[in-house]
Amino acid sequence: MTPVIHAVLAIAVMAVVTFLTRALPFLLFDRGGNPPKLVLYLGRVLPPAIIAMLIVYCLRGLRSASLFTPAGWLPQVIAVAAVILLHLWKHNNLLSIFGGTILYMVLVQVVFV
Repeated sequence: MTPVIHAVLAIAVMAVVTFLTRALPFLLFDRGGNPPKLVLYLGRVLPPAIIAMLIVYCLRGLRSASLFTPAGWLPQVIAVAAVILLHLWKHNNLLSIFGGTILYMVLVQVVFV
């Protein structure tokens, strides 16, 4: 298979999968009724679960960080505290995640160089 044909097929498959993921909810659930209880349950429990997973992922390297090198652990701790404070203040998941991420990146790339 030539590289051009391979690229065209890959793009076509990606386009079909993207379209299906966008159209599938409208095909599965009618527009007039209430969403199924499973969908409501997932909408309620997934955001906190995702945030918890992100916290574990972000802090996984702290166990090997030395207490004598604050650049190795202080940015993470400050960013996690900012996420907690932002969420307690505004109760907005996106604001908490983006605010903590931006603060962490500024701390790592500007403050703790």
